[in-house]
Amino acid sequence: MNISHETSGNALETLRTLLASNPSGVLETLAAEHAVSTQTVVECLPAAHRSFAAGSEAERVLLEISAWGSVTVLVHTPDLILECKGPLPAGRCAHGYYNIGGGSPLSGHLRLDRCAAIAFVRRPFMGADSCSVNFFNAAGEAMFKVFVGRDEKRALRADQLQFFTQLREQLCGEIAG
Repeated sequence: MNISHETSGNALETLRTLLASNPSGVLETLAAEHAVSTQTVVECLPAAHRSFAAGSEAERVLLEISAWGSVTVLVHTPDLILECKGPLPAGRCAHGYYNIGGGSPLSGHLRLDRCAAIAFVRRPFMGADSCSVNFFNAAGEAMFKVFVGRDEKRALRADQLQFFTQLREQLCGEIAG
């Protein structure tokens, strides 16, 4: 995916260099510090840490994730970081929204028609391996993220890591590096 949201080549090169040496920062904080979108920060991560799929695949991705078991859904705005852990129920489209709910702490109404890109991100974060599926709007801002769950030893769940990798490869191809 091309970096298309903003800023000069020198600023982007500075961000790429920073992320090459330390890819573990908070994406939204880096975006604010460098006056770019969160998607641009992800695009500046080393290629081995990210790959992109079209936003039009959002429903397919969410339906796949609904079979993964307990995940963490995160919404990060300038005012809050909201996390909810549990199975992501399969949803259905109605009345202009992708509607999720039913027996899980996760429920809501998503405007998937506003999803412009989906990033599969695997990188170190706070000293641990981290995998997330990030949904971006047309402005390059994160709508929400879904993180692969962790086991009792805080390691990524092996089954979900396999599902994540398979889905990423189906939609994005294999990652080099």
